[in-house]
Amino acid sequence: MASQQDFLFAQDAIYPLLMEHAEVCYYPHFISDAQVWVQPLLQAIKWRQDSMQLYGKQQAIPRLNAWYGDENMGYGYSGIQLQHNSWCPELFTLKQQLESKLGLNFNSVLANFYRNGQDSVGWHSDNEKELGSNPVIASLSFGDTRRFSFRTIAQPRTIRHIDLESGSLLLMQGSTQHYWQHQLAKTQQASVQGRINLTFRRIVASAK
Repeated sequence: MASQQDFLFAQDAIYPLLMEHAEVCYYPHFISDAQVWVQPLLQAIKWRQDSMQLYGKQQAIPRLNAWYGDENMGYGYSGIQLQHNSWCPELFTLKQQLESKLGLNFNSVLANFYRNGQDSVGWHSDNEKELGSNPVIASLSFGDTRRFSFRTIAQPRTIRHIDLESGSLLLMQGSTQHYWQHQLAKTQQASVQGRINLTFRRIVASAK
């Protein structure tokens, strides 16, 4: 497992994305040796494949996920009520490092495992009421690089792309979720392998 010295937080590593009505920053080398985390996270996290109602049928979502957090931190999205898990040491260590470096507080994390280029997540905003009015989402990536996209809700053809590298942090806060959606699209690149994404959050009103 990586130690605190593996985390970097240098001013020259911060790239704010130029997006109106949004506060989004990208730290490409937030974790200097991300590869050492991949196997411990794959093994420690209790991955599952949930399903959702789509066109009148229950369909498996195209990725694995897991929900971890403090006691009684419930959360759901798109009709899926996620199964709560207590913190495992690996996720709790990453949470503490984020809090120390960012000066923020998180009480939960949604983990997603995109097994290959055909795993994805469609356009959405993280605007569930449990996250409060201006959510802070700290997204850590481990594994293969994948293209992450933003589009404005008012003008969906206005799209921004960013390639999320292993060890990077994408921080979304302020009014971002009010004005923008994001997605991780499928890719036909045969070389794409697995990617773990950890989106740390703060639940302010637990789902019932």
